[in-house]
Amino acid sequence: MPTINQLIRKGRKKLSKKVRVTGLRKFFSAKDRKMKSFYSPAKRGVCTLVKTMTPRKPNSALRKVARVRLSNKQEVTAYIGGIGHELAEHSIVMVRGGRVKDLPGVKYHVVRGKYDTSGVRNRAQGRSKYGTKKQSGVKPQPAASTAAAQAS
Repeated sequence: MPTINQLIRKGRKKLSKKVRVTGLRKFFSAKDRKMKSFYSPAKRGVCTLVKTMTPRKPNSALRKVARVRLSNKQEVTAYIGGIGHELAEHSIVMVRGGRVKDLPGVKYHVVRGKYDTSGVRNRAQGRSKYGTKKQSGVKPQPAASTAAAQAS
């Protein structure tokens, strides 16, 4: 631990946070014909490949991922969340940051409900992340009450 005198002389350094989603922090300047730095929350891209991947060791499933060429000419692997999708090659998607812990090399997510990616069908809870509008007249029932109703 530093002494008061050391803190007066040197102070504390701010730790800079490392940006992991490097594909979202550059854009291609057509005027200058080179990449420039600009942080964006999401980017548009075109699917070049849609496939399934198997996760790391303790888990086992088929996770749906897409290889996407972003608008800045970079190619990244993005995870397609939710149940079911209709993405194919040449589909236009929106990609946001956010890594998938059990898929190596996947640091991006496809935004559901934007461009060619439709929202998850019949989703009642947590709809905002999956691009689904509220269903009229249908109430989602909590898991506890449905279990009690089935028991009686």
